Amino acid sequence: MRATLGALPWIASWPLLECGARGARSVCVGLYVAAQALLVLYSLHRCLLLWRRWRARAALRPDPPPPCDWPRVTVQLPVYNERRVIDRLIESVAALDYPADRLEIQVLDDSSDETRAWADRAAARQAARGVDIRVLRRARRDGFEAGALAHGMRSARGEFFAVFDSDFVPEPDFLRRTLPHFADPRVGMVQARWGHLNRDASLLTSAQAVLLDSHFAIEHETRMRCGLFLNFNGSAGVWRRACIEGAGGWTHDTLTEDLDLSYRAQLEGWRFVYDDTTEARAELPVDLEALRSQQRRWVKGSIQTARKILPRLLAGPWPAAVKLEALVHLTNNLAYPLLLGLLLLPLLAATTRGEPVVAAWTQAALVVPGLLPVCVFLAAGQRIRGRKHGLVRDVPAAVLLGIGLALNNARAAIEGMSGPAGEWERTPKTGSGRRDSRGRHYATARRSAGRAELLLAVYFAVAAVVAAGAGRWLAVPMPLMFLVAFGWVGASSLRASLRAVRAGRSSSTGARAARSACPRSRGRARGSPPTGTSGAPWRSPRSRSAEAAPA
Repeated sequence: MRATLGALPWIASWPLLECGARGARSVCVGLYVAAQALLVLYSLHRCLLLWRRWRARAALRPDPPPPCDWPRVTVQLPVYNERRVIDRLIESVAALDYPADRLEIQVLDDSSDETRAWADRAAARQAARGVDIRVLRRARRDGFEAGALAHGMRSARGEFFAVFDSDFVPEPDFLRRTLPHFADPRVGMVQARWGHLNRDASLLTSAQAVLLDSHFAIEHETRMRCGLFLNFNGSAGVWRRACIEGAGGWTHDTLTEDLDLSYRAQLEGWRFVYDDTTEARAELPVDLEALRSQQRRWVKGSIQTARKILPRLLAGPWPAAVKLEALVHLTNNLAYPLLLGLLLLPLLAATTRGEPVVAAWTQAALVVPGLLPVCVFLAAGQRIRGRKHGLVRDVPAAVLLGIGLALNNARAAIEGMSGPAGEWERTPKTGSGRRDSRGRHYATARRSAGRAELLLAVYFAVAAVVAAGAGRWLAVPMPLMFLVAFGWVGASSLRASLRAVRAGRSSSTGARAARSACPRSRGRARGSPPTGTSGAPWRSPRSRSAEAAPA
C-alpha cells in the first residue's frame, strides 16, 4: 500500500497524465459541488419547515363539535394476499364506534391465495354480529389499489370514505374524531397520524418510526397550519365523495395514487386537514428488502406525480411560496440521485494536494449545512412526540438508513422521470412485526438484493484506508459513515434475499400447510360465505335487507 501511494506522485508527474488528472479533478469538483449545493437546499428546507411550524403555532384551532346527524360512511379495505393480517384488520374496523345503520365496510379483495377464504370467514363472523360488511372482488386486478378503490366506489352508499391498508389497526373512536372536521364544506380529506405497532421490534423499525414521526409531526402539521399543499398518505384518512369525484376520481397512471389525487383535489380548491390528535397504528416493515420495495414504489410514484402535476400547479394562480413548497415537496426524492454524487468525495479527498484543512473544509461543508439540519429535524420530531430516550441511537440510525437506501431510491427516482407507471409492488406484512416461518410465504427479496450496496461499502472502506495511509485523517470519518450505512443496508438485504431463497425451496410444503390450516379459496368452506370468485360481491344478510327495503 505504501509503495503504491509513493508511486502516485511519480506517475502524476508525466505531463500528459498531469493534464488529464487536472481535468478529471475539475470535473469531479464541479459535479460534487453541484450535487452538494442542491442537497444542502433540500436539507435546509427541513429547517424552514421547523421555523414555519414554530411561527404558526398560534394557528391551532379547537376540535370542531360532533355533528347532530352522523353521515353515512363507507370504510374501504384494499387487500392483496394478506392472510396474515386480514383477520386483525376486519376485526378492528368492525369494532369502530359508529351508528350501525350509517356504517358500511367494503373488503376490496384482489388476492390470489388463501387470503380469499380468510377474508370470507372473517367477514361472515362480523356479518353474524350485524355488521354491514361486503367482500368485493374483481375479475382482473387492473389499476392495482387505485382500481380497487374506484371499483368499490361504484357500489358504495357512503357520503364519506375511510381507507385503511391491511396492516392498520384503527382505534374505535376514529370516525367520531375525524368526521367533525367535515363541518366545513370546503374540507375534502382528513388525514390522521400514523402510529407504530412494532416500533421497538428492531433498530430498523425504530429508525423508520423516527422518519415517519417527523413527517407527520412537522411536515404535515406545518403544511396544514400554513395553508400549503398537504397529501393523503394512502391510509388512515377520510375522503368526501364529492371531493374524489370532483378531482377526477382514483387514477392509476402513477404508483402513488394517493399523492396524485391529493394534489388534483387541492388544485380544484378543496382544503385538507391533518388531525394530529387521532392516531391509527400500523406495522412497520421488519425486513429490509420489504422496506426497499416500499421505498421504490413511494419514490418512483412521487416523481411520476411531479411530472404530472407540476406544470399545471406552477402555471396556476397560487402564491410563489405555495408553489415553491409544492415543488420541493414533490421533487424531494431527487435528493437520492444527488446523494450518489457524494461518491466523488473520497476521490477528491485522496487526490487533493495541500494542507489537511482542505479535507476538513470539504467534509464540514457537507456536515454543517447538509447533515446537521436533517438530524435536528428528526430529533425535533421525537421531542414533539414526547420521546426523550433513545434519541442518541434512533436518530443516527434513521440518518444511516436514509443514506443506505440512496442507491435503491435513486434508481426508483430515475425510473420515475420517464416511462409508464410500472408494477405496483406490495409490502409483505408479518402480522406481528416478528419474523417467523410463516412470514417467508410473502417474501419478495431478489437473489441479488444488497450486493450493490455491499460493493459501495467496500469502495468507501478502501477510500478510508487510502486516506488514512496518506495521513489525511480528517478525510476518514465521512467514508466510514457511508461504509456503515451501505454495509448495514446491503448486509440486511442480502440476508433477507438468502432467507427468501431458502423459503422458496420449501414453498410447496408451506402451501400445503396453509391449505390445511384454513378453508380453501375455491368453493365454499363449512361455516364460510361464498367466495365471490365470479366477481359478484358477497353481501351480509343485513346489507341485502337494507338494499331491499323501500326508500
